Amino acid sequence: MTAYGLQRRNMLKFLGASAAVITIGTACGDDNGPAIPPSTGVNLGSGDVGVLNYAYALEQLEAAFYLRVTSSPYAGVTQTETAYLNDIRDHEVAHREFFKAVLAANAIGNLVVDFSSIDFTSRASVLGAARTFEDLGVSAYNGAGKLLTDPANLGFAGKIVSVEARHAATIRELLQLNSFADTVDANALDPALAPPAVLAAADPFIVTQINASNLPTS
Repeated sequence: MTAYGLQRRNMLKFLGASAAVITIGTACGDDNGPAIPPSTGVNLGSGDVGVLNYAYALEQLEAAFYLRVTSSPYAGVTQTETAYLNDIRDHEVAHREFFKAVLAANAIGNLVVDFSSIDFTSRASVLGAARTFEDLGVSAYNGAGKLLTDPANLGFAGKIVSVEARHAATIRELLQLNSFADTVDANALDPALAPPAVLAAADPFIVTQINASNLPTS
């Protein structure tokens, strides 16, 4: 492993420690309970519960993606890339399990996902999709933070988005060196998107119909 690889590896170890602060479960299995029938759909709910279910839905999507990626790596994957992707997978699964535990009886069921547009044998396709998911996740948390009313929930979201931002930076560096901060604006801030925009962007990858009409808007 190169010196660069070791440096990046250490960074992910650090962010993993950050993730552990808010992690309740880290099981990596993708059997997370009964799936929601796609035709039935799911209502995320209202208030903080709705916002947390919104985050839970996105974490389900990300966890499912990385579980698929690491179960059958793309052609030519390097040892360093494998280590990064495994770490990110574990973080996303931990985030998913965290929201499931916090929401308890209020948690939505398993979403049905569709990754047919992604060529999992291609490095460019996999890392391009990973960049899309990570950038979307950061924008989602940034846009949803103001919708939370419980300070504890806002604290959880703030910790998770910091990890997601590090994922986004890592994936960008794998695609192109020194591109880790390409998404920030002149004030060094990542974009923020409201739930409707995020769900529209995620829709091609989620078969289950999601009803977000009861989410707070301000």
